Amino acid sequence: MRPLPQPLSPQDSLVALMIAVSAADLELHTAELVAIQSVVNHLPIFGNYDSDRIKTIAQTVFDLFEEYDGLDALFGLIRDSLPERLHETAYALACDIAAADGKISQAELRLLEEIRHELQLDRLHAAAIERGARARHMRL
Repeated sequence: MRPLPQPLSPQDSLVALMIAVSAADLELHTAELVAIQSVVNHLPIFGNYDSDRIKTIAQTVFDLFEEYDGLDALFGLIRDSLPERLHETAYALACDIAAADGKISQAELRLLEEIRHELQLDRLHAAAIERGARARHMRL
């Protein structure tokens, strides 16, 4: 794994989770990548974020996924840099990316479950976040 040029910021952690969810099924769907870019370009939490960091964070996630305990290492990085007040935000963004291509794979569902556990989200709050993502990404 290549070292990060600087420690993860809270925004980097959010990006890392979105990329991890997108890559969970071993396919990077265009709709998910467009959704990540759109989130970074439009949400206030990313107002001062350098979007050039997305590539660096993506490579870090991909490198971690190639390691035996890579997911645990990713969660460790996220725990170290993401304030608790942003845990629900992180889960909401992860759910939005999972739903962005119109289908959620078993691998994405398992990763979302892991994220819920790692971020210590209340099951009822997580269910509300999941339902909101499903509603936002509904198709005719």
